[in-house]
Amino acid sequence: MKGRVIKSTGSWYTVKSDDNCEYNCRIKGKLRLNDSKLTNPIAVGDIVTFEKENSNEKTGIIKNVEPRVNYLIRRSNKLSSKYHIIASNIDCILLIVTIAKPRTTTVFIDRILLCAEAYRIPAIIVINKKDIYNIEQLNKLDELKHIYNNIGYKVLVISALNDNDIEELKKELSKKISLITGHSGVGKSTIINKLNPQLSLKTSSLSKYHQRGMHSTTFAQMHEITPNSHIIDTPGIKDFGIIDFENENISLYFKDISKYAALCKFNNCTHVFEPHCKVIEALKKNKIPVSRYESYINIVNSIKAE
Repeated sequence: MKGRVIKSTGSWYTVKSDDNCEYNCRIKGKLRLNDSKLTNPIAVGDIVTFEKENSNEKTGIIKNVEPRVNYLIRRSNKLSSKYHIIASNIDCILLIVTIAKPRTTTVFIDRILLCAEAYRIPAIIVINKKDIYNIEQLNKLDELKHIYNNIGYKVLVISALNDNDIEELKKELSKKISLITGHSGVGKSTIINKLNPQLSLKTSSLSKYHQRGMHSTTFAQMHEITPNSHIIDTPGIKDFGIIDFENENISLYFKDISKYAALCKFNNCTHVFEPHCKVIEALKKNKIPVSRYESYINIVNSIKAE
């Protein structure tokens, strides 16, 4: 039998078969050990073949994972050499960010966009909670929107409590399997509940002391928004550790930097100190946003430190 993994709790996987039946499945030992650096051999979104354990039960054993069209991957934690597949076979990454309560940094945004570019997954930036910001924060919102619009990313500014905003977002997700990601507390579960009120996902408030979100989602799961639209909800991410990138390739996945990097005098230019570096020249002429260049340097330095 064949189906798609729609939920993962670590040891059990819910697989929705081609005939729309759901099975709770486990994996074989051999499949589990195929890649020792991978913390999860099966990810939500995977297409798998499985066998029912017996004819009367809705349980099964996953035998094989079909080749993935794409996936989003991150380092398990800062000190780990292991990596974790967040989701696979996705049409769009929905990156939820907030200007405050909690604040999403541009470094966090750019790390996820880097991986989206590397694995050829279109990304939409959704700035949530527009209804709570003061004048200074709204100015910051406009600046952020301007930066990423100019690079070529679609940026939506919404309030999860505004029905018109939710309808606009629903149109963007039509006929797609989308992954929703971002820090805890940015409103991911609230947005999903608004997209499909029948889901009633658990939501959580911010920590009053740290002004950071607390996890309301503890495992990855795919939800139906409409019969032809699905969204994968994942636990909130504090830090997004990238993996399997070489320093010389990082600039390729910054769309606004790569076009200048291609013009540099030296093929191995790091865009940090070299003479005649077209990236540095563009930065000085304000053709590259300072925040984007700082994200580039942050990522390069983090790879050097590994």
